[in-house]
Amino acid sequence: MPADSNLVVAGEAAKESFFQSLPERSKHEEFIRRAVDLLVERVVFGRSQRSAKVVEWAAPEEIKSVIDLKPREGPISHDELLAIMADVARYSVNTGHPYFVNQLFSTVDPYGLIGQWLTDALNPSVYTYEVAPVFTLMEEEVLREMRAIVGWQGGAGDGIFCPGGSISNGYAISCARHYFYPEVKSKGVYAVPKLVLFTSELAHYSTKKMASFMGIGSDNCIMVKADSLGKMDVGDLEIKIEEALKTGATPFMVTATAGTTVFGAFDPLVPISVLCKKYNLWLHVDAAWGGGALMSKKHRHLLNGIELADSVTWNPHKLLAAPQQCSTFLVKHKNVLKEGHSSNAKYLFQKDKFYDTSYDTGDKHIQCGRRADVLKFWFMWKAKGSDGFEQHIDKLFDNAKYFLEHIRQRNGFELVLENPECTNIMFWYVPNCLRGCENDPNYKERLHKVAPKIKERMIKEGSMMVTYQPQGNLVNFFRIVFQNSALDHEDMVYFADEFERLGSDIIV
Repeated sequence: MPADSNLVVAGEAAKESFFQSLPERSKHEEFIRRAVDLLVERVVFGRSQRSAKVVEWAAPEEIKSVIDLKPREGPISHDELLAIMADVARYSVNTGHPYFVNQLFSTVDPYGLIGQWLTDALNPSVYTYEVAPVFTLMEEEVLREMRAIVGWQGGAGDGIFCPGGSISNGYAISCARHYFYPEVKSKGVYAVPKLVLFTSELAHYSTKKMASFMGIGSDNCIMVKADSLGKMDVGDLEIKIEEALKTGATPFMVTATAGTTVFGAFDPLVPISVLCKKYNLWLHVDAAWGGGALMSKKHRHLLNGIELADSVTWNPHKLLAAPQQCSTFLVKHKNVLKEGHSSNAKYLFQKDKFYDTSYDTGDKHIQCGRRADVLKFWFMWKAKGSDGFEQHIDKLFDNAKYFLEHIRQRNGFELVLENPECTNIMFWYVPNCLRGCENDPNYKERLHKVAPKIKERMIKEGSMMVTYQPQGNLVNFFRIVFQNSALDHEDMVYFADEFERLGSDIIV
């Protein structure tokens, strides 16, 4: 056979083996190393520089023209794959940039990143000890320590890692319902009275969504008034409970919030817990955002009374800056997760295994396959220690306070809340064309148009990323959220300068 024929045969054989999933040095080592180098140089470090853009804005059609998004019938080369990686990174929002302060997450923690890479390289699924021995034990220790930090004696209770805070809040509803009405597990919603639960009108939308998803009904998630600071009105809560009882409904749960999404408000947990005890209601605290403050001796007072809760949502991927996603549900009652959700599948949770099957914890989840979200957080905790987390939280609050005081003294900035509790700072930027027009009948209508115009400019320039929203009768205002402890006071001045640069000449 001619030499060139041999090359053709070898090439065809190599192409045929591309479908195999197992990494082989001869086929994949160079590609993997080049891919990791690209990630390290161009994504992790290159995109974290303040001189980089927060986002490379492109319209949908432009991205479609640059990146071939359609699956294709045949394989492409490693060089083509690396080029695609570069393009995906280029047109993705740079959430690791110091000036990405758009959501309740940001930055790329180096230790969390390595923990996440290790997780992906190991590719575990956490449901039984035999397939995830380290992670089963790791979850147990981390969740116990988090419960102890909440204030439950000796870390008593139970807990799980969840795919997001919304699901954690759903677990709270499920556990509360099962706690009072265990027959719901087998007989369904037909076997229980008309249940109602209560949460603040400024609480995260997931409570209402989960009430609908679980058959309770969104109308039976009763919204309680919030005061001018964004906190749940305890007097209105009791009025709503009494009204529900008079209609023949059965109140069973209150979801309080420790760090609301927009205002960053902390509901008054102690008086809410008094009402829950009076009416025999389950108290859940959604501390997805504000829970990180528990790590700081200086700021944990914001969550006074959280130890009185029956359950808590706490997302380390928010205020503690763990990589997405890292969400926990903590519950004071030891067996309710297992009793409410287990199905005892015999192909997975056999009771006659050769080891202690109490470590097979997966049956208390509604999931089967489940990522080991614990590793990145545990790795961060090992690297920084609780002291490091405390310093991180204290710096976030210090930056927020500095920014607040800075814009309080600058022309063109008007605060929504004079003294916000968390690291959410809310304000209007008033361009030159509106200054002195506060008493005009169309002032608010014109002010409402300012934030979208500034947001468009900042995104198209890529200089920062800050979200805006209306709230109740408040027209569009900016909400800057500090969660990245790499920021300093100079960055606080940068943000204010940038709003002024982008917005001072806007005409509305």
